[in-house]
Amino acid sequence: MLDVKYIGQKFSGYSLQRVAQKLSYLFIILAASMVISSCGTLSRTKDTEPEKTPEIDFPDAGIPGKKIEEGMASWYGPKFQGRLTANGEQYDMDQLTAAHRTLPFNSIVRVQNLANGESVMVRINDRGPFAKNRIIDLSRKAARQIGMIGPGTAKVALILMNGSLEHSSVADLKTPTYTVQLGSFRDESKAFELSRKIRGSRVKAINHSKDTVHRVYYGTFIEKAKARQKKQELRERGFNGYVKQIQN
Repeated sequence: MLDVKYIGQKFSGYSLQRVAQKLSYLFIILAASMVISSCGTLSRTKDTEPEKTPEIDFPDAGIPGKKIEEGMASWYGPKFQGRLTANGEQYDMDQLTAAHRTLPFNSIVRVQNLANGESVMVRINDRGPFAKNRIIDLSRKAARQIGMIGPGTAKVALILMNGSLEHSSVADLKTPTYTVQLGSFRDESKAFELSRKIRGSRVKAINHSKDTVHRVYYGTFIEKAKARQKKQELRERGFNGYVKQIQN
């Protein structure tokens, strides 16, 4: 904090111009010290390592699959090349991948261009599209194979080629739903111990390739803002968490 009385004593006898000049130097030094001190509070984190692309074989093209949606498709390319996708992989526009709002990661979907009959199989590894009235964002390679690079968009049908949505936790494929995750434990008893402290929470077992984890969730929200509001309310009660999209 600056001592005004001290400044008055320090610069008595100087002209107004000299006082202004001296004060400007003083404020520069003060600002520099604040910047230096603030730099010490910055956290340094390691760059996130991208997930390895899983080895997943596409089903035979002769398999009929199940039609799940019909609507407008778009594609995304160079602007996003190399960025991390929603499942942690590195986006490669020259692979047959796509972004969908709710389908499980690694779902294989056949995308058929209804204007020309061309189709391509893609693996879901990202979330989107973020533009309204679109149901899937294709990689550049996938878009090229069904003739939609030039137009940019096309009306398509989506045919699910693997898995089933019979027990899906998402009510509407076009509408993402969110929850608040409050904990993740290998020990099931610890997950239920936390859940018992938070009325309305639930425990769900998540199977990974190597082991099973037990996660504590609270609520199901269609609006992300409401999920964030509930997260803040829980934090004020001493329970830290974060908002995440519910996966099928």
